[in-house]
Amino acid sequence: MNRELTLHDLLIAGAAVLVGLAGGLVLRIALRWLGDRATQTRWSGDDIIVTALRTLVPWAALALGVSAAAAALPLTSTVGHNVNQVLIALLILSATFSAARTVAELVRSVTLSRAAVAGSATIFVNITRVTVLAIGILVLLQTLGISVAPLLTALGVGGLAVALALQDTLANLFAGVHILVSKTVQPGDYIRLSSGEDGYVVDINWRNTVVRQLSDNLVIIPNSKLASTIMTNYHRPEQQMSLLIQVAVAYSSDLDQVERVTTEVAEKVMAEVEGGVPDHVPAVRFHTFTEAGIGFTVILRVLEFGDQYVIKHNFIKRLHERYRAEGIEIPVPGRTVVVRHQDEASLPRPRTDTADRAPSLTAKTD
Repeated sequence: MNRELTLHDLLIAGAAVLVGLAGGLVLRIALRWLGDRATQTRWSGDDIIVTALRTLVPWAALALGVSAAAAALPLTSTVGHNVNQVLIALLILSATFSAARTVAELVRSVTLSRAAVAGSATIFVNITRVTVLAIGILVLLQTLGISVAPLLTALGVGGLAVALALQDTLANLFAGVHILVSKTVQPGDYIRLSSGEDGYVVDINWRNTVVRQLSDNLVIIPNSKLASTIMTNYHRPEQQMSLLIQVAVAYSSDLDQVERVTTEVAEKVMAEVEGGVPDHVPAVRFHTFTEAGIGFTVILRVLEFGDQYVIKHNFIKRLHERYRAEGIEIPVPGRTVVVRHQDEASLPRPRTDTADRAPSLTAKTD
């Protein structure tokens, strides 16, 4: 301390802190008003940026006031330098966390709003957040006078050991990135694995893929397993899918009438039931002579995999009602067994011709 502390110094320092605090409150109110305006725009990125500024700017204003207060006090050069270093470190940490959250939310917004970009938020958001935090910590260390070159060297050597110890984790991480970048699977797709698991993809994170079944149960699949298994994606290359329904009618049916009635029912189902494709033209294709009747396939189309059940339910109900009204018979699978009774006298007797008998050998005894 170059001189003694006076009341005037305390008043100036207190005024500086109050000004910084008041400035932070005013800026926060202004940013809240700006956030309300940002919510009215179509782009969600401005909401994220304003939210981050509402967290960072008030602390920056308060730190500036504290720095001015420290400059007004008769502190030694060492104490003043330490105070400034602490304030700078706090600002860098605050800015780092705000930047990590802002960039992560921007990545989440972009990946979820654009179909051309990998649609899973979690894995890319986590990678982005960790990257920004790592850069911020390196900047903080360099600002405090700590050399980061030896630290990076040690991390490079230690990273090899960590990579060997975390082979499965890294394999799942890179498999998840590969799945998303190649657009093989995206959140919202309905998939079925060769092992039998199926459902909607909820998320693809850094370690596993979460699949929600139609029964609302969650199936957790490691990314490396998902990348190496045989899989059917019912949402690729397009979300709509054809629905094939097998029907049969009796041999006595008029097939032209059957085709006309079935097509009319299918068109009404496509137009009236939610989940159907109204502009799809249903098709009826006869294909098999069965033991009970003539089998054919009705080809419908649904908007996505989960809609097939309600479409099939309504189509079968309406088709059964219409067939009854039109007199079209739906055969019941069965088999007829005929049993004939005959008298024993009328049954043919087995032949006993000597010519058909095998010769016999007779042993003679002297």
